[in-house]
Amino acid sequence: MLLKRLFPCALVACFALGLANIATAQSGDTRARSTAKVAEPRDSQDQDFEDGEALTLFGSPEERPVVSKPITVTPGGRLQFRQLIQTAIDERLGSSYHWGSTGPNTFDCSGFVWSTFQSAGINFERASARTLWSRFEAPETENNYKFGTLVFFSNLQHVGIVADEHGFYHASRHHGVVYSPFNDYWLSRVDGFRRVPVPATVVTD
Repeated sequence: MLLKRLFPCALVACFALGLANIATAQSGDTRARSTAKVAEPRDSQDQDFEDGEALTLFGSPEERPVVSKPITVTPGGRLQFRQLIQTAIDERLGSSYHWGSTGPNTFDCSGFVWSTFQSAGINFERASARTLWSRFEAPETENNYKFGTLVFFSNLQHVGIVADEHGFYHASRHHGVVYSPFNDYWLSRVDGFRRVPVPATVVTD
């Protein structure tokens, strides 16, 4: 008799306990979602600056690099400079940044430049951005934004490869090897340009 009286009470208690657990789980899920929002990474437009290299500012999808066409050889057997360099750049896009590295999977800014030209068969000694600046000659002003020109920033502490007048490729401390637009942020930090000598076997135009 006593068991029959206690059974309905026990059933009600179990039901109430189940509802309490569901409510707790839902509130925990809400707190998790709230925490996730707080933990989102900083906006890529933040312009913090470290050791002479600024946070990359990405351009629109239209400005981002596309995979280049296969390397072509001219009738005289000479390779096209643009295709050689662009192919080497495409192979490195997305690689992470590591100070002092020249690849194959990580690069610093001058290591990326050196490795790209090496891959294209254009050899020069690996050096810092400042040394590269002193080693190569300035191009004619009209060629500053010509593809393949080296562009230097922030008191010669950073270097990249010009894509065109709209942007350049470089190894960013924060994002690895990327394309960045020549916006106000970067233009205000440009020191100047240098042109790497190209062997006679490579067609530049």
